Amino acid sequence: MSLKVEDVMVKEVITIDENTTVKEAAEVMNKFEIGCLIAVRRGKAMGIVTERDLLKRVVAEAKDARKIKVKDAMSSPLVVVEPNMELEEAVKLMFQMKIKKLPVVEEKRLVGLVSLTDIARFQPQMIKILKQLSLKKLTPKSMKKVVDYYVV
Repeated sequence: MSLKVEDVMVKEVITIDENTTVKEAAEVMNKFEIGCLIAVRRGKAMGIVTERDLLKRVVAEAKDARKIKVKDAMSSPLVVVEPNMELEEAVKLMFQMKIKKLPVVEEKRLVGLVSLTDIARFQPQMIKILKQLSLKKLTPKSMKKVVDYYVV
């Protein structure tokens, strides 16, 4: 029996309106001790704002976090997966797109979030797949820390 995205995904996804300031977004991330938020417009997932996005697009550019909106710092368009997708395919997609987090959408509705760390932590079988992918292709720089930590 193969694992599906829904077997590993986090079901409680914290969202934030895309017109919120990045300062408020950072406060929400700190409050919930999470590394990303899904940015929404009228309830529809539009993008993802990560700690890396805030560092690259706000801090490194010395922008005022109280004035910059989430929509101006988020990564968009979203790369999403469905809950019934094979976990191995989700990992391959992460490697291909050089991303560590995938929102999970079912019938255009956000139902979860799966991260590379969740996958690596969850199943020894996935460690084997990560190892194979990292040997075949150059591991994307953004994923190297997770892969190096979990894949021995």
